[in-house]
Amino acid sequence: MPTPRHYLDHAATTPMRQSAVDAWVEHAGAMNPGGQYTSGRAARRVLDDARDLIAGLLGADPAEVIFTASGTEADNLAVTGLYRASDRARVVSTPIEHPAVLGPVKALGLSGAEVELLPVGSDGRVADLGALDIPAAVACCMWANNETGALQPIDRVIERASGAGTPVHVDAVQVVGHLPVDFHALGATTLAASAHKFGGPRSAGLLLAKRSPAPLPVLHGGGQERGIRPGTLDVASAAAMAAALEEAVGEIPSEAVRLAALRERLREGILGRVGDVLVHTTEPALPGHLHLSFPGAEGDSLIMLLDAAGIEASTGSACASGVNRASHVLLAQGVSEHDTRGAVRFTLGRTTTVGDVEAVLGVIAEVVERARLAGMAG
Repeated sequence: MPTPRHYLDHAATTPMRQSAVDAWVEHAGAMNPGGQYTSGRAARRVLDDARDLIAGLLGADPAEVIFTASGTEADNLAVTGLYRASDRARVVSTPIEHPAVLGPVKALGLSGAEVELLPVGSDGRVADLGALDIPAAVACCMWANNETGALQPIDRVIERASGAGTPVHVDAVQVVGHLPVDFHALGATTLAASAHKFGGPRSAGLLLAKRSPAPLPVLHGGGQERGIRPGTLDVASAAAMAAALEEAVGEIPSEAVRLAALRERLREGILGRVGDVLVHTTEPALPGHLHLSFPGAEGDSLIMLLDAAGIEASTGSACASGVNRASHVLLAQGVSEHDTRGAVRFTLGRTTTVGDVEAVLGVIAEVVERARLAGMAG
């Protein structure tokens, strides 16, 4: 009999909502929305409806909604595009960004940009905003960290950067669909989101972009999406993303309370069963995130042992060729490499139940004991 599965990696991806599946299936046969004939106009109406719905849910104008193929693409378009749109050669970001932002920031640095990273405190939040007082081509700051769930002081970041005339890009991939978002009230220049983080399809994302300053295109083509993101659009995925977002936004008040309670039950249960645990998730944070380290254990060992017990979680760090790398996020907030390598990220979502939490608590002590006995890799 197969081992029951308990999915606790919602920050990586969350199961597609039935409303999104239904919307995708309904519009899977849609034709090119750029066509001037009947079927093209019909596809365009579906696309326009999705754009209008998303804009209303996120406090933006429909013209500010740019459809992309992922949150990573949206981040790249914003960071590189805003830099290219400026006559300045300076970029400000943070060392805890997702690789979708760190990657283009690094690439700009290699091409001649002056890059300055805001320091991060031991709580995983940017600690000194002084660098934002000097004008830059773009400032990039995530709203919530994908590993620890830490909410950044995004309002203050935008206020300081805007005071210097610097456009701000916000990576809100972990926030959209989980916390209220009002793009106009926030005051950011651009904001990225990813559909599969809130129950939409994979390979679908969006970028909210003000009319001015607008990112210059990274790719060139037919001029779709205000010329910022050319290429024929996937109507079915846009409709599915809009359907998922509408459902997710409607659930935010109740889900935030429910997930926070489950997360607290999981945290207290682990601390009560396992000794020498470091908790990296501190408030304010996303309600479903819990990032921990079990010093003396290797993250890969923990994940494999949990998986064998039916628990699906992640280390929260990048893995390559089977080698568990120390999390750049935890290192930036002062955690030692030794302790960082024993990190596990549990992220709860709309399908998470008390039973999932209890399943973790039923095996965590033995899993950690076995992983610690196995020791650290060389």
